[in-house]
Amino acid sequence: MERGDDLQVEITIQNGADIQIPAVKDGIKLVWERKGTPGKLTFTVFKSDGLNFQEGNPVRLLVDGKAIFHGFVFQKRRDKNRTIDVVAYDQLRYLKNKNTVIAEGLKASDLLKRLAADFRLQIGRIEDTGYVFETIMEENKTLFDMIQNALSETMLHTKQLFVLYDEVGKLTLQNVNSMKLDLLIDEETGENFNYESSIDSQTYNKINLAYPNQDTGTLQRFVVQDGESMNRWGVLQYFEQIQTTTGAVQKAEALLKLYNAKTRKLSIQKAFGDVRVRAGTAVAVSLHLGDMVANQYMMVDKVIHTFDAEHHTMDLNLIGGAFIA
Repeated sequence: MERGDDLQVEITIQNGADIQIPAVKDGIKLVWERKGTPGKLTFTVFKSDGLNFQEGNPVRLLVDGKAIFHGFVFQKRRDKNRTIDVVAYDQLRYLKNKNTVIAEGLKASDLLKRLAADFRLQIGRIEDTGYVFETIMEENKTLFDMIQNALSETMLHTKQLFVLYDEVGKLTLQNVNSMKLDLLIDEETGENFNYESSIDSQTYNKINLAYPNQDTGTLQRFVVQDGESMNRWGVLQYFEQIQTTTGAVQKAEALLKLYNAKTRKLSIQKAFGDVRVRAGTAVAVSLHLGDMVANQYMMVDKVIHTFDAEHHTMDLNLIGGAFIA
């Protein structure tokens, strides 16, 4: 779907048994992020005499008759011009709830299913994440944090990355290896790009994991580091207090491999819109960036879809390869 197409974009709001199709101003925005954030739909409707909807009502966004977002009204803002600004979130919004979980023998995928059942959330396809935790102990954490911690730990042990998202009203967990799209981003398909490299955030050349040994009353440390990198950048330490010594050395080594590099960020502005693109999907990128050439598949870390008149554009934050989260 490209700019200039005669897009059919429609918002529906269900209030009880009444399904309403309000008149919507231009500028519908749909935002998807890869970690810790629900899908967010923002739009403005004209207040007609028959329009009546409340917070909590289901909302759908349809493009050419196909639903691409299902969520719930969380915020309404009115003004004297008889318009209503609406903010709707998908099911992931309820993962902001906090809880305490202590469990044994679960996978990250099992944890997601258990939390979904506890909080009455609808689930769709949940891929088996494979790695079994001896113990999961999460105290007063958001459900988002619990799931992300389990997925991050799974990645360290299996090298497999999974993405959690809401697929039109159903929680979905998918391996990123199966989320590649036949879509190219280059100088022709994007209006502009921004590229940044840094060692200021999420770059670490010393990993220090500490286990509180109750028997000796001391911290048992597992440290790995890169001396050459430390000479070049200084000491940049990652510290974490761990709950078990099992696999601690392997975890420290995996963290060093993951974080001992410059972080690079690439964003694309006003690319031709494609409703298949969500956080976690991979797109082909071919761009000359100055100190390097990006000619590879990259993962979408965040996407903002904008529907304006007959145009559909998207802003992308991309990661992958030398570009890490």
